[in-house]
Amino acid sequence: MSRASLDKAPQEVAEMFDEVAGRYDLTNDVLSLGQDRLWRRAVVRAIDARPGERVLDIAAGTGTSSEPFADADIDVVPADFSLGMLRQGNRRRPDLAFTAADALALPFADNSFDVVTMSFGLRNVSDTGRALEEFHRVTKPGGRLLICEFSTPTFAPFRTVYQEYLMRALPAVARRVSSNPDSYVYLAESIQVWPDQEGLARLVRAAGWSGVRWRNLSGGIVALHHAVR
Repeated sequence: MSRASLDKAPQEVAEMFDEVAGRYDLTNDVLSLGQDRLWRRAVVRAIDARPGERVLDIAAGTGTSSEPFADADIDVVPADFSLGMLRQGNRRRPDLAFTAADALALPFADNSFDVVTMSFGLRNVSDTGRALEEFHRVTKPGGRLLICEFSTPTFAPFRTVYQEYLMRALPAVARRVSSNPDSYVYLAESIQVWPDQEGLARLVRAAGWSGVRWRNLSGGIVALHHAVR
């Protein structure tokens, strides 16, 4: 079993996700108490993609986040750098165009997509600013960015309870349901050192995006960051 360190070396992160691919969706459902489904639906509504638009879904994993777009006849490209995730996704949805891609060096031309979205993946990239610049490069002028990521609960007493859950209960539950429970220790640690809502907004602006705003979900456990190229 492997787990990435907070240095987020690409090979370590990819190997970690390769190992959890088989039970990834089930584990996320259990650990989030089903909230992950609500968060993903919120992403789809926020993007509001229309037929004729092209969506790049980075860190798509097994394709769960891409399915709603495909089912609505939206041209979506699910991309991930974990080959294990891509193989699992291709078994589930062979109709989707799963693509191996590194967020720091996307294999797409400039101005290729109307929407770029990434759910619960930006936190795992070794250079957040560079990834956001790559997203900007492949987005058409006037195109949209939607980042869904863990964030900082806004209510202080709840924030304390949440942090205790991350560091104690989450790894314990993961040992029962995950194929690589140590990876969820990394998950807890990476959430704790991740920027808050305003901190991520600053990074998005610094990468060249405009109209940056965010909306909290589940009291700030997760935040949706919107921007426009």
